[in-house]
Amino acid sequence: MVAVSTAAMASSLLLRPRASFRRALPPPPPSSCWALPAPRIQAASTQQKQPGLSARSDGERGRPAGTRLYSLAPYPLLLAALLPGAEPVTAVFAPFVELVKTWDLPGWLVHWGHPGNMAVVLFAMGGYGTYLGFRIKLSDDPEEKAKAKDLHPKLLAGMFFFFALGATGGVTALLTSDKPIFESPHAVTGVIGLALLTIQSILPKLFEGNPGLRTTHGLLGSGIMTLFLIHAALGLQLGISF
Repeated sequence: MVAVSTAAMASSLLLRPRASFRRALPPPPPSSCWALPAPRIQAASTQQKQPGLSARSDGERGRPAGTRLYSLAPYPLLLAALLPGAEPVTAVFAPFVELVKTWDLPGWLVHWGHPGNMAVVLFAMGGYGTYLGFRIKLSDDPEEKAKAKDLHPKLLAGMFFFFALGATGGVTALLTSDKPIFESPHAVTGVIGLALLTIQSILPKLFEGNPGLRTTHGLLGSGIMTLFLIHAALGLQLGISF
């Protein structure tokens, strides 16, 4: 018994200094995971290797970024969006063009026949039809307004028909003279004008459900006539160029 108690007392005396020694140890130094300079240095090196990312981050921080200006000619886009390819149209018109060449017409007639006919249609039918459109809106005479309402759509429908027919004449005149088609502002404005005339002819059918479209119809009609005046000037310029 004395030996057992002596051994237990000795073991307790040996264990107490060890426990107290552990409690007396200073706390371990902070781990390296709390130190953040290393990731920052790595991020900086990444930005140096990738200048595009650094420029984007500068822009996100509110710093002024560079501005790029692009100059773009509108005619190729309009031609691509609105006009069919020149080769299919040329292939369709080829038999008729060969027939016209066999007629041995005067050169001035082939060259200026299309512009002359279209000028008559534009100023006679289009001009007077536009005047009647204004009289419908502004006249106080019921009889005059009734006549204008009857004649106005007929004149402009005729203008639309002859313009569409005249477009084929213009293509024939260019092909007969061995000139390219669909490569001029005159062709672009012509196609745009015919498309707007199509919309203009649909609007009167919607007047009953939406009377406000009458104002839109008048403004669009004035814009179409202005466009066709520009179209005529471009056509004259094209005719003089060859």
